[in-house]
Amino acid sequence: MPWLPLSLLAAFALATTDAMTKRFFSDLTPYEMAAVRLIYALPWLAASLFFIPSVVPDRFYFYAILSAAPLELWALYCYMKAIKVSPLSLTLPFLAFTPAFIMLTGWALLGERLGMMGVTGIILIVTGSYFLNISSVKGGLFAPIKAILKEEGSRLILLVSFIYSITSVIGKVGVLHSNPYFFGSTYFIVLAVLSSVLIPFMPGSSMRRLILRPGNGLAIGAVYSIMVFSHMLAISQVEAAYMISVKRISLLFGILYGAWWFREEKIGERLVGAVIMLLGVFLIGFSS
Repeated sequence: MPWLPLSLLAAFALATTDAMTKRFFSDLTPYEMAAVRLIYALPWLAASLFFIPSVVPDRFYFYAILSAAPLELWALYCYMKAIKVSPLSLTLPFLAFTPAFIMLTGWALLGERLGMMGVTGIILIVTGSYFLNISSVKGGLFAPIKAILKEEGSRLILLVSFIYSITSVIGKVGVLHSNPYFFGSTYFIVLAVLSSVLIPFMPGSSMRRLILRPGNGLAIGAVYSIMVFSHMLAISQVEAAYMISVKRISLLFGILYGAWWFREEKIGERLVGAVIMLLGVFLIGFSS
């Protein structure tokens, strides 16, 4: 399947996983919420090993696993805390900053040149984030910015976006030095095992609480596994910036889930802000 429909499938599966996790497991701690999607994806990922092409990975595959896994768990913890404490429609749009961070880190660390389309894209993403809280402008010109800084979920997702700007590049290395099926399965199996091992050391977390709702958990795990494989297949076919840009359509799906499933307010202004941010994402992605 071509990379574009795969990226759209990854976007929809990610937003669905987020909404299901918030719906069925928001009473858990953020770490438990992160572990739920990983642990319940484990049976699906393990079963896939019997059907995917075999590969003998080189050392760069192992470097990618070892360097990305701790960052991925940190990001997932912050991600789950964000959707637990804040509305989906006010947190998920900030994932649009991931490609902007990729561009900025490339400029700062590698001396890569910022093109006009890329700079315009960054400006649109920042402008869109302002519009997410545009109704608060009656409190002053800078009130929407203050609203972002006051919202814990928004701050956390900005951190997640920055971490993902690093792990997405590392993941691309892992895919290229194995194959998308093998890296997708083994990387997330490692994350699931690691998250399980760490549960006893996380305050307020317990494995017993995670296994009380196996039906909901396995459904989340199945959808999350679809996201994993569609992501890895897509990113193996095209530049990471293109794939991540299209996958960020998940923020629109997330806002719609917020309106439909959680009856969140101010959906109109958040959709406007998200669309502006997406335009910026596409400019960055397709200028790379």
